[in-house]
Amino acid sequence: MFAIFSAYPTFLVFLAVVLAIVVTMALMPVWIRFLRSSHIGQQVRADGPESHLVKQGTPTMGGVIMLVAVVACALLVGKPTPETFVLLGATVLTGLLGLVDDASKVVKERSLGLTPKMKLVGQFAIATAFVLVAVNCLGIQPVVDIPFLATLDFGLLTTVVPIGDGIAIPWLYLLFMNILLVGMCNAVNLTDGLDGLAAGTVMIVMIVMAAIAYRSNLLEPAIFAAALAGACIGFLWFNSFPADIFMGDTGSLALGMALGCLAVVTKTEFVSIIIGGLFVAEALSVMIQVFYYKRTKKRIFLMAPLHHHFEKKGWSETKVVVRFWIISGVLAASGFSLYFAESLMAVA
Repeated sequence: MFAIFSAYPTFLVFLAVVLAIVVTMALMPVWIRFLRSSHIGQQVRADGPESHLVKQGTPTMGGVIMLVAVVACALLVGKPTPETFVLLGATVLTGLLGLVDDASKVVKERSLGLTPKMKLVGQFAIATAFVLVAVNCLGIQPVVDIPFLATLDFGLLTTVVPIGDGIAIPWLYLLFMNILLVGMCNAVNLTDGLDGLAAGTVMIVMIVMAAIAYRSNLLEPAIFAAALAGACIGFLWFNSFPADIFMGDTGSLALGMALGCLAVVTKTEFVSIIIGGLFVAEALSVMIQVFYYKRTKKRIFLMAPLHHHFEKKGWSETKVVVRFWIISGVLAASGFSLYFAESLMAVA
């Protein structure tokens, strides 16, 4: 649709951001009214902060509109390349998994939807399919670059299945990427606990991922990342404190998967851990809390994930969100600087 601007790739990336903002902000009010009239609302966890009880019944599944905006922008602004369809496929499938989880919570009227095992099986299946397609169809090399230190060859243990031209299964790379993709999925999901927290931090991260993709001459992934950033910005208008709607697992799981998939396509698997460092910290806080409590029956944090710990310390929800945005910005900028510095050294 916007082929006339194909000679101006920078403009296309910015256009994806703006268009995603417009689509999200145009459709979200209609979606909110539908959810309210259908009595589809968030089920707040009983053991959460008492201040969150007022959020019971707030419309959820805002991620549906975010995904609509991302798909529309990625296909309208960019060219429908294999990279585009593979990235969209993994993201939308994960969003559908989250949608089933959100719908289950609404039907059962409790904060727990699908069982953790069911969600993990779905996430691992999507992650595995994405990695195999990326390696065999997109030509992604099964190596992981640690800037200035080493390039790890995870393709040493590879099996070729004699189907068609042969399907290569790089077992070590597949294992590592499954951990990264599923880990990011759940890390972003855990971060989605305060109004504006997940949307704001993912927006920051996606702007950096768009810059990395553009720097790597990967225009379509850059447009995809830019559309994700724009959808988050548009969603923030309705999700800022006090939130009119939550993204639900539909949005948070899909955004986490999208981040991991972009890391594969741009070959920033290791750097993405730094760029998304806030999500990693949130996930680690839960893992540490659970492990330590099982061993000692004591808690390291007042409450996990980490953002709830600071709420329990007396910080207002807005203060936690804004400070976490700042931390996410610092980590994302650090990761980008590391990537950029190494790319300059490679050219030199």
